[in-house]
Amino acid sequence: MGYKSLAHCVSDLEKHGHLIRIKEEVDPHLEAAAIHLRVYENQGPALLFENLKGTQFPAVSNLFGTLDRSKFMFRDSLDKIKTLVDLKSDPLKALKNPFKYAGVGLTALSALPWQTGFRSPVKFGKIQISDLPQITHWPMDGGPFVTMPQVYTEDIDKPGIMNANLGMYRIQLGGNDYIQNEEIGLHYQLHRGIGVHQTKANAKGEPLKVSIFIGGPPSHPLAAVMPLPEGLSEMTFAGALGNRRFRYFYDDEGFCISSDADFVITGTIEPGQNKDEGPFGDHLGYYSLKHPFPVMKVRNVYHRKDAIWSFTVVGRPPQEDTSFGALIHDITGSAIPKEIPGLHEVNAVDAAGVHPLLFAIGSERYTPYLKEKKPQEILTLANHILGKSQLSLAKFLFISSKEDNPSLSTNDIPGFLRHILERVDLTRDLHFYTKTTIDTLDYSGTDINSGSKIAIAAAGDKRRTLWEELPASFTLPRPFENHKLVIPGIIAVDAPKYTDAAETAKEVEILNNALGFKNLESLPLIVLCDDAGFTARTINNFVWVTFTRSNPSHDIHGINSFTENKHWGCKGPMIIDARIKPHHAPLLIKDPEAEKKVDELGKEGGSLHKII
Repeated sequence: MGYKSLAHCVSDLEKHGHLIRIKEEVDPHLEAAAIHLRVYENQGPALLFENLKGTQFPAVSNLFGTLDRSKFMFRDSLDKIKTLVDLKSDPLKALKNPFKYAGVGLTALSALPWQTGFRSPVKFGKIQISDLPQITHWPMDGGPFVTMPQVYTEDIDKPGIMNANLGMYRIQLGGNDYIQNEEIGLHYQLHRGIGVHQTKANAKGEPLKVSIFIGGPPSHPLAAVMPLPEGLSEMTFAGALGNRRFRYFYDDEGFCISSDADFVITGTIEPGQNKDEGPFGDHLGYYSLKHPFPVMKVRNVYHRKDAIWSFTVVGRPPQEDTSFGALIHDITGSAIPKEIPGLHEVNAVDAAGVHPLLFAIGSERYTPYLKEKKPQEILTLANHILGKSQLSLAKFLFISSKEDNPSLSTNDIPGFLRHILERVDLTRDLHFYTKTTIDTLDYSGTDINSGSKIAIAAAGDKRRTLWEELPASFTLPRPFENHKLVIPGIIAVDAPKYTDAAETAKEVEILNNALGFKNLESLPLIVLCDDAGFTARTINNFVWVTFTRSNPSHDIHGINSFTENKHWGCKGPMIIDARIKPHHAPLLIKDPEAEKKVDELGKEGGSLHKII
């Protein structure tokens, strides 16, 4: 449906039973976020907070909380958009079937951004940053944040909307050393288009103009997070997805304004001017800590007369951004494999925080004439994947051969891991990338943005039958007695609290001395952790603990390990040390008082009765 505004979307969702209003006064400090988290956990509706303490503006959250609701909002355009993305990755399809794709050209043309003229004082008012909803999400957050922004910048060498970038980068509205109403923090990670624009502006010694849009039709925030094919503008995509051209104008200071946005914050980033941003409770389930990021000098804060603030809350997955990701995959699922020849399927595992763990399936066609099958083409694909846009942020990449099991799916976490572990040769198939870049939000590495990666490739016939249950005779030495089978071939082991690398080496040696002489071919993976019961309880717990708390180069060990010509491997089980380390970021823990408020709203007569 072609929504003209966020208010139009809210009205439509409410009409069809996808949104409820919360009329009670809600404190934006922790309470609003706590309500959102509880409702999302119960797969509840979108929420309209009518009475947020300290602000005149209502706020909406959980718009994208379920895949069904997301598809409902784009029910009139989703199929056309899938076709458009599909054609972008394979334009010859239009030549092969011109009648099927006849309307796509018109769809793309109608999506071109539309410059509407000058700002109308009737439509937009002016306020200050402190007038906005000051939503703080987690107890240790450094201040209030904007969590559904669309950050707009232009290329200083090629100005104009068709070369602009629209991305979703969190914004800190206050706290720390920011001057209230004059400065805000702009956090962005690796492989983001805004970084290219800032680099060019810095090289010329000029400020970078930034416009932050909040709200607007739901196609706008979705476009801001889409991994679009090269050359496809976010604003064009927003127009096509929303069945409504992206409308914009420039204010009298030369800042681009989205005509349909509910709020617009304009300002500049001066070369070399940073301030500490954070902490912030992030989507890996931990806080991202204070680090220097660009500080934005605020020029103006605009708002519509019927403005609604839009926000989400992130934390340990799944959260609303999980549903975002599911919708994106539904739209672009076929695009990435077609950009990498031989790649059939890829899945950034949401339960592990997306970037820490990536599963892929590729072709293995290099030597079909040889009887022995081993990873060859999929190693080439692994390198390609780890050099591809945001896929390059993957820390653990497991890749298998399509030919070994045509029905294998990367979405089946236990099934995919089992397939890999049945075939992997631990003396040959572990390929490390040391001292490299990793996700900004991942604190398992040696510094911000810094850590290591590993590609684990498996191809060929089954090498082993995995233990379905542990033999009664299987024991571990002190202090490692307590252990649980996670899935066939993997055990989680309670280990002493981590202290340092030297102590870890002694602990691994204890395991090596006890297990090195045993035949453990059916147990290829041992995970050291702080709580084996929790880790083994669910597959989501396992992947979250194992892959968010380990740095491959530092935390992978092995029974009877060796280094030969700079290649590391092990002749017994691989060991991943997934204990919490001193340099890791703190876990996200909910605020007890805010949880009590949610409980009250869930009682009979409260806004959330029958929902939570």
